[in-house]
Amino acid sequence: MEQTETRFTDIIDYLTTKGFNAINVDGYKIINSYTSKEKEIESLYEGVGLRNISHYGIIELKGKDVLDFLHRIGTNSTKDLPKAHVTTTLFTSDKGRIIGVGRLINFEDYQLLVCGRENKNKVMSWIRKYVISDDVDVNDANGKYNLLELSGPQADSFITLICGNVSNEIQPGSFKIIHTENLLFFLIKLVDERGLNKFWLLADFENSKRLIEYMIENKGPFDFNLVGEDAYNSYRIEQGIPAAPNELNDQYNPHEALLTKYIDFEKGCYIGQEVIARLETYDKVQKYLRGVEFSEKFFDEEDFLLYDENDNEVGKVTSKVYSLKLDMPIGLAYVKRNHAEDGTKLTAKSPNNRAIEVTVKLLPFIK
Repeated sequence: MEQTETRFTDIIDYLTTKGFNAINVDGYKIINSYTSKEKEIESLYEGVGLRNISHYGIIELKGKDVLDFLHRIGTNSTKDLPKAHVTTTLFTSDKGRIIGVGRLINFEDYQLLVCGRENKNKVMSWIRKYVISDDVDVNDANGKYNLLELSGPQADSFITLICGNVSNEIQPGSFKIIHTENLLFFLIKLVDERGLNKFWLLADFENSKRLIEYMIENKGPFDFNLVGEDAYNSYRIEQGIPAAPNELNDQYNPHEALLTKYIDFEKGCYIGQEVIARLETYDKVQKYLRGVEFSEKFFDEEDFLLYDENDNEVGKVTSKVYSLKLDMPIGLAYVKRNHAEDGTKLTAKSPNNRAIEVTVKLLPFIK
């Protein structure tokens, strides 16, 4: 385990040599801010931003049965996933609750599964639990690979500075190996929550470092910034993106988390399929992920439950932030369906009985 953390720490250590401050979170390092939260958020909405997401959980899968095996235990179809393609699948319990969400990258000889760092060990244990006679080997790959994310409306144009028009030849949900300008990496094209192309750049430490240096030195007229976790967390909540462990955990199911786009309802059995199909067929979903606008500021450490006008508990706030973009405190919450309509007024109460009026909002906050 010590060796797997070393290379990832090198990327963070390299970034700290540029004057950025790292913090330790549960045994791994992240950088919360590079320039200012305002500039970094603006890059995500109007320009192009680069995040080091090597702290995500990265699982390496090997064996001839991997794709068929994941097809049988996950919610999405994977058995016919072509080489150099990417898909997303969910892992759910036998009660249909979320174990984890994974982006599956098919290199043919092996596969990488990228998930939340917080539920990586749970996902690995869940996969191993169901490997019986299958040729499937599961390994922790954090540190073996470094992963960068380039996103924002200028990302399409910006990436051509590095690899030319080859980026335009890659279809969303697929990738190519890029070898140019003394750089070697896998370029993965995805579609973000706003329907724009974004890119993952997968490489070893040395190539990741050179990629970062190249982008900083050649940003030209682009509104380019390195993006820290503070700015991204605000963007994530504004866009209604659920994350582990706050919104993605075994208290909630994919319907509640608005993740049914990652379920293939035609493919047949998987773990939790019966419960999830029943929720779909009989319209039995009890709560939904929603946004909430707070009428006044909160303390960061406060937790809130939601109550209706009769003081009945009807939801729970799972993430919250002061949005600079909206100039107001906002959050994500799971809200009972009878109170989940846009504009519904509720009361958020903390354990010390502080009460704040909130307004339920459909997601995303910003389109």
